[in-house]
Amino acid sequence: MTTGAPAGVSAMPSDTERPHDTELPPESKLPAKDKVPVGTERPAGTGVPEEAELPAETGWSAVGERYSQREFAGLTERFRPELLAHCYRMLGSIHDAEDLVQETYLRAWRGFGGFEGRSSLRNWLYKIATMACLTALEGRARRPLPSGLGAPEDDHRVAVAAREPTVPWLQPAPDARFGFDDPAAIVAGRTGVRLAFLAALQLLPARQRAVLTLRDVLAFRSTEVAAILDTTPTAVDSALRRARSRLAQAGPVETDLAEPDELVQRRLLDDYVTAFTSADHAALVALLRADVEMEMPPTPTWFTGRDAVHGFLTARILNPGLWRMIPVRANGQPAFVVYKRATEHHYEAYGIHVLTLIGSKVARITAFNDPSLVPAFGFAAAVET
Repeated sequence: MTTGAPAGVSAMPSDTERPHDTELPPESKLPAKDKVPVGTERPAGTGVPEEAELPAETGWSAVGERYSQREFAGLTERFRPELLAHCYRMLGSIHDAEDLVQETYLRAWRGFGGFEGRSSLRNWLYKIATMACLTALEGRARRPLPSGLGAPEDDHRVAVAAREPTVPWLQPAPDARFGFDDPAAIVAGRTGVRLAFLAALQLLPARQRAVLTLRDVLAFRSTEVAAILDTTPTAVDSALRRARSRLAQAGPVETDLAEPDELVQRRLLDDYVTAFTSADHAALVALLRADVEMEMPPTPTWFTGRDAVHGFLTARILNPGLWRMIPVRANGQPAFVVYKRATEHHYEAYGIHVLTLIGSKVARITAFNDPSLVPAFGFAAAVET
């Protein structure tokens, strides 16, 4: 049994490797500001009151400098996308991750007077975020996909189970929220948010999940993770070994897939939309791998094999003009915002479909049939045609 890093995830770096973020030098500190009254509204994207006053001990205690809301945001906002990705990996829910990042910034704002610059600002924010996530995970059930709860069906004629909205299903998340619209960030970060990897993370206890993501995805040193989790480097290394072993027992996590090049992928996705929305059964089946799988949270039933998937879509889903699909990116993978026709010219949000591609074929369709996910991708709850 191997204890190496999961496929597609970097191995454990040594404590001699590059630092993550340099400490802010004294000359980089901003000038002190006059006191201003505390406001009652939060500006979008900051997580702190618009006009707020830090206590007298604000800033690094050695100099006692004060920072306005705008100055605080200027120091910390650049870390928001990666903190959101981190909380999402921990929680498996984009809605919960957004709440926890907001809480992280509020805690950081209120506690900025106690930050003395002994660690990097980035590490300090990760500590607040990680501890908030661990607290939030106490007593919570894991967030699975249907494939993590039971065996698949290979016959599309079976009775499909009723929706299970009480199950805290794993949720997709838009790449743009994590800064993955930057090509450099895509290469560095998308592996850590692939659906297969996130589903595997759900098998780990919360602290092991934190250690593995901080070490193997974000490449923090053991000493840095120990400081974040208030433990020792030895304990961190032990937890990492157990986490890697647990993932290895669960089977390979295919995070580094042989996706087609951009031109082939664009053509494949265009053909998929055309076949799906026009109910062209022959065109659709030609796009699916023989071992394609399909799952549809919050429905526990899922299918494996081209005959079963194609048969299910043909018999129960496809109808010309019933669907509208808008291409997006989710979890480092191609995806679609899906609308369903309600009246002749009125379509309502239905959910997010995430595709896994191998070669020039569709290997997996994960159809998150949850309309509440659509606004998280920046789209309206309904559209007119």
